[in-house]
Amino acid sequence: MTGEKRVRARFSVFAIARDIIFVMLGKYGQYVVTLVTLPLTARILGTTGVGHLAIGMSGYFIGSLVVDLGIPSFLAARVGDDDINQIRGNYFAIRATVLSAVGISLLVGLMMHAGTHVWMILLGLFVGGFSAISEDWLLIGAGRFGSSILYQASGRIVYLVLLFTLLPQFPTATTALMCLFYSSILSVSLTWWDSLRHFGLPPRPRDVGWILRIGGPVFASRLLVSTYGQGAPAVYSSVLDAASLGLYSASDRVVRAIQAMLDPIGLALLPRMAQTGEDRFWGRSMRALAAIVGVATAATVCVWVAAPLIVNVVFGAKFAGAIPIMRFESLILPATAITSFSTTAVLSVLEDSIGVLIGAVIGTVITICSVLMTIQTRSVWTLVYGTITAECCVAAWFAFRLWRHAANNRTPRQAVTEPVEPAGVAPGEMGNA
Repeated sequence: MTGEKRVRARFSVFAIARDIIFVMLGKYGQYVVTLVTLPLTARILGTTGVGHLAIGMSGYFIGSLVVDLGIPSFLAARVGDDDINQIRGNYFAIRATVLSAVGISLLVGLMMHAGTHVWMILLGLFVGGFSAISEDWLLIGAGRFGSSILYQASGRIVYLVLLFTLLPQFPTATTALMCLFYSSILSVSLTWWDSLRHFGLPPRPRDVGWILRIGGPVFASRLLVSTYGQGAPAVYSSVLDAASLGLYSASDRVVRAIQAMLDPIGLALLPRMAQTGEDRFWGRSMRALAAIVGVATAATVCVWVAAPLIVNVVFGAKFAGAIPIMRFESLILPATAITSFSTTAVLSVLEDSIGVLIGAVIGTVITICSVLMTIQTRSVWTLVYGTITAECCVAAWFAFRLWRHAANNRTPRQAVTEPVEPAGVAPGEMGNA
């Protein structure tokens, strides 16, 4: 290797590492902030209050998905297209319409004095939906991760200040969610200021059907994924009491925060994967996947060993029941690493929305079975085992999907010109997939 090639290789590795750190601290910074604030919320709200907050945060993740359709990474890969401004206009019109409907639902719930569980879900839906009207996807697609982290960090700092100031005075789960909403106003405003400065006003929506056609399968799959992922507490809130959900949430937040630190690897690689030459696409993909799974496996071992210390330091003695839950739930980290990288960095570039949808259906079917079993057992362990089974089965599907694409040598350039076919389905049988 010549000196010039060595310099380029080092620069490339440095640039990738830099972008991963930027995305980790910016796009997924809320998980890190949540981990920092857990000692405060756990000690003030207790197991029941943490359970209510878990329901609200589940609504938050579902709300962000309902508004952004789960396609920011798909659209981020098209930031370099000539019609990006029209895409902006169409995408904003869709998000604004859905957010308005969610806001109306929240007002109806407020006027009807909805119960605690329903209220937390509605409030979480709106707060998450509002955060999803951010233009952060433009920054990610353009590779401007530094700007992204700056805007997101500004909102996170406001959130920390508000939470540490208001929660001791008003110790409810609603207060915690409202602090998150107020902080989102700043970060969302900054991303819009940036997009207006670089792209101008988005044009009037025209032919929004294209986004809806792409977003339909992706939205359905991501919504299904949420039933066994971050949205699980909302799904199980009708069959488990708040205290049990609080113990599960104590474990789940730590594990999901660690998962969130792995997710940005795929997101940071997205612009590079979209521009990778056909001859190097699968080689890079497999090496990156192996590295991510290795890191996730090491994280699982660390959590299993350190679970008693984590629970005692972060949550306190009242949450001792979360220790075995945390240990077993950490087993999902290698599986979620495979799923996240496959959907974010590879299948999104290949525009394989059908493959993503099938994976989500697999996880949802397992979750439905788990919910039915929980009705009989009324045990949080049914939720834990159901989550582990769902995540592992979904990861196995995506590993198989990647293997099929690699065997067929499918590349991003082919994905633009050829329809995506589910594994084992003939071209004429697409509608039956």
